[in-house]
Amino acid sequence: MFRVDDQQFQVLTEEALSTLPGIHAKNIANVAILFDYEPDGEQRLKLQLRDDQTLFGLYEGIPLPSRQGQSKLLPDKITLFKGPLEAASTSLSGLKENIRHTLWHEIGHYYGLDHQKIRELES
Repeated sequence: MFRVDDQQFQVLTEEALSTLPGIHAKNIANVAILFDYEPDGEQRLKLQLRDDQTLFGLYEGIPLPSRQGQSKLLPDKITLFKGPLEAASTSLSGLKENIRHTLWHEIGHYYGLDHQKIRELES
């Protein structure tokens, strides 16, 4: 486990966002990117997570392809979960990579991409 304080975690998240590839990361709009320590009970229930499962990140909102021209929507939200990301990291560089990978994955969901397409675009 590799830990950082909240301020450093926020800085690492901002750095990760600025280094993501392509126009996908650069053109997100009306999306709050936040962090929390763990998924809450409501999120766990919604995703049907077992006690031994957790999340690194979660996209909550209406993916772009499903908006059907609606522009006056509440902001979408991407939440990174600091506790699980730190638990999966053994170094600062590992934590940076885990944050970057998770952020990219959740941005992919904002664009309505499935897991396979997200992996293809990441490569």
